[in-house]
Amino acid sequence: MSPLHPTIRHITIDCAGDPYDLARFWSELLGRPLSDDDKPGDPEALIEGFEGGPGLLFVRVGEGKVTKNRLHFDLRPTGRTRAEEVARAIGLGARRLADHTRPDGTGWVTLADPEGNEFCVERGELD
Repeated sequence: MSPLHPTIRHITIDCAGDPYDLARFWSELLGRPLSDDDKPGDPEALIEGFEGGPGLLFVRVGEGKVTKNRLHFDLRPTGRTRAEEVARAIGLGARRLADHTRPDGTGWVTLADPEGNEFCVERGELD
């Protein structure tokens, strides 16, 4: 008999502001819906899981982000270039932290979401 292992149900992201607002940013960026139960001002907001994977749960906490994230997302654009995806993310409210694009096109761009959480945009399928 094989051992039973837990599954990751949610990846939880702390936020000092309105969890709904931060979840809305990620919902737009990732093209995933917010839970129908969530409203502005709620103490948490959920983006439903990806094809059976974990959801993203945004939870209000009393303190703001102070140091670099210990975990972050690496995103690979689908149907657009890295530059197009970076521009789209910035248009949604992200800010550019660093560009690590190499002359050969490999590398990534580091961005921060509206709460300052870092994430990277890698080379896209059209690059």
